[in-house]
Amino acid sequence: MQGDTISAIATAQGEGGIGIIRLSGEQAIAVAEKMFRPASGKVLSDYASHRAVYGRIVDEAGQVIDEAMVLIMKAPHSYTKEDVVELQCHGGVMPLRKTLALTYQHGARPAEGGEFTKRAFLNGRLDLSQAQAVMDIITAKTDRSLKMATGHLTGAFSAQIKSFRQEILGQIAHLEAAIDFPEDEVDDVVTESVAEKVVEIRNYIAKLIKTAGTGRILRDGLMTAIVGKPNVGKSSLLNALLQEERAIVTDIPGTTRDSIEEYANVGGVPLRIIDTAGIRATEDVVEKIGVEKARQMVSEAALVLALFDGSRPLDSEDEEILSLLAGRDAIVLLNKSDLQSVVTAEVLSAKANVPVIEISTKENHGLDTLVQAIQDKVYGGAVAADEGSFVSDERQANLLRQADIHLAAALTTIEAGMGLDFISIDLRSAWEKLGEITGDTVGEDIIDEIFSKFCIGK
Repeated sequence: MQGDTISAIATAQGEGGIGIIRLSGEQAIAVAEKMFRPASGKVLSDYASHRAVYGRIVDEAGQVIDEAMVLIMKAPHSYTKEDVVELQCHGGVMPLRKTLALTYQHGARPAEGGEFTKRAFLNGRLDLSQAQAVMDIITAKTDRSLKMATGHLTGAFSAQIKSFRQEILGQIAHLEAAIDFPEDEVDDVVTESVAEKVVEIRNYIAKLIKTAGTGRILRDGLMTAIVGKPNVGKSSLLNALLQEERAIVTDIPGTTRDSIEEYANVGGVPLRIIDTAGIRATEDVVEKIGVEKARQMVSEAALVLALFDGSRPLDSEDEEILSLLAGRDAIVLLNKSDLQSVVTAEVLSAKANVPVIEISTKENHGLDTLVQAIQDKVYGGAVAADEGSFVSDERQANLLRQADIHLAAALTTIEAGMGLDFISIDLRSAWEKLGEITGDTVGEDIIDEIFSKFCIGK
């Protein structure tokens, strides 16, 4: 447990019905006791854990600051495994600020970003993967993002990593036993058994690494650019995906002159959608800047939704857009299927060298097919129902890759006929890398870096 007592506002800034100030540490109850007067006339330390107490917050002169409820959670049965007190005030800026200032006056210090969760980790309530999931839950943008984060928080991902570590530790024990008793002369039997187990673990790790791309998208969103020439329905598509009238839609070409960016929940996949200006030759200075930004977005986006008008013949502007798609991960859409067709999906598909989805943004035709195509690209064969065990960030993915490198080195060492102690060194290195994911073998600098990204109060 940490020695000092920390305090912070745990609810979002602004006005609201309730605002919460959280205290954690050995003196949490004592600090709260100096500024809170229970209506019962008792003192806070007399109350049992996990009791809500009504009363008033007062300053050092005895002036009432606010009415409040106080929730007491005594160690170790709290979020941080320390004594925790939550002061539930009215959610205005001034009462929260004054109450927070009182906690400092009575002995608490300002909490750093993520320090409550960091204490939960250091005190053994959460492992590092679970601790990271706390912020992922807060920032989850879709139900599948939330499912992945809650899976990590409840330990579904950590359980896999701990299982790998336990298997590796078992193999290290076999090797060390053989080293300690060389007279048994069972090296070949031991190394064959170790090699089989290492191959098995590597196969599991490879499957896990394949989920990293999907996990990153569910966590951070997929940068998606909608491109096309003017008046093909780009803004209408944005509105359809957002299910709200976000962009102005008119029959006048060039309505969108700048990029519009929004997050959309598309079949559970968070898309960071950018609606770009129509790509065409123009003398308008403002529109020209928008067109250049559109071209840039095509090169920067992880996914491009390229829109073409099926009711008009393909022209040089369409040809330019097709050329921009070369080497890009793109879904080609033929819009305005509700109108008389001039360009067919077959013709466009032959030019684009990819399948084409026919849609109508006016009648919402074909959008289900588009959503399915996006899901297929994001999940790439991964089981969509098992997001809770996906790799959620690049740090975890990189550590898995490093562990796999050490396991591969162990197999090479076995094939080279080197000593058992050399195999053990490679396996222990893999075991340590996997331990960095859960925090069992991670350095303090890495811990500080991870929790520095958290919001204050969590």
